[in-house]
Amino acid sequence: MINNEERIAIINKHLENGVEIPCFDGVIIEEAVKLEKGVVIMPNTILLGETEIKAGSVIGPNSYIKNSKIGSNTTLNNTQCYDSIVGSDVTAGPFVHIRPNCNIKDNVHIGNFVEVKNSTVDEGSKLPHLLYVGDSDVGKNVNFGCGCVTVNYDGRNKSRTTVKDGAFIGCNTNLVAPVTIGENAFTAAGSTITENVPDNALSVARAKQTNKENWVNIKKPYKRQHQELK
Repeated sequence: MINNEERIAIINKHLENGVEIPCFDGVIIEEAVKLEKGVVIMPNTILLGETEIKAGSVIGPNSYIKNSKIGSNTTLNNTQCYDSIVGSDVTAGPFVHIRPNCNIKDNVHIGNFVEVKNSTVDEGSKLPHLLYVGDSDVGKNVNFGCGCVTVNYDGRNKSRTTVKDGAFIGCNTNLVAPVTIGENAFTAAGSTITENVPDNALSVARAKQTNKENWVNIKKPYKRQHQELK
C-alpha cells in the first residue's frame, strides 16, 4: 500500500487532470488507476490495481474498486467491486458487492444489500434489494423482486441460471440452478423454481395456503400465553 506522501501526490495529479475529489479523507488511489476528467471520488474510497473509470462517474463514499472497468455516468455508492466490468449509467448501492467475473451492462440498477458473482446482467435490468445473483446470465429489462436467490451450489457442483429478456422474478423466489426462465415469463412471489419456465408463462411453485378456522379459540392455552407476552 502506498504511503501518505505518495497518496497525496497521486490525488494532486488527478486533481490537475480534472478529477473532482472534494474531500481527501480515506481516499487511496494506486498509481496504475486511470480516471477520466469529470470523475468524482467521494471520501473513504479506495481504487486499486488496473482500475479504469470514465467521465461523469461518481464513486463512493465508502467504496472499494479493484481491477475493474467502470463506464461513464455511473454511480457506485458504498460498493465493493472486484475484477469486473460495470457499464455506463449504472447505479449501485448502498451496500453492494460485485464479485469477480461480473459484466454489468449499461443502465442497470443494483439496489441496497445485493451481491452479484460471476454473472452477466444485461441492459436495463433491475436488481433492487436483498438479492444474491450468482453464476447467472440475466437478460435485458429483467426485474428481480426483493429477497430472490439464484441457488447455484448444491454442495458439490456450481450450476448456472439463465433469466431471459423481460422476465419478472417475484419476491422471495428461489431459482434452483441449472434452470432457465423464458422471455417475459413471471414467477409468483415465494416460489422455488426447479424446472425451466417457458416464454410468457407464469410459474407458481409454493404450497397451497390453508387457514385453520377458529384455531386460536380451540388452542386456549396458546391464546392465554400469547396475551401474557404482550
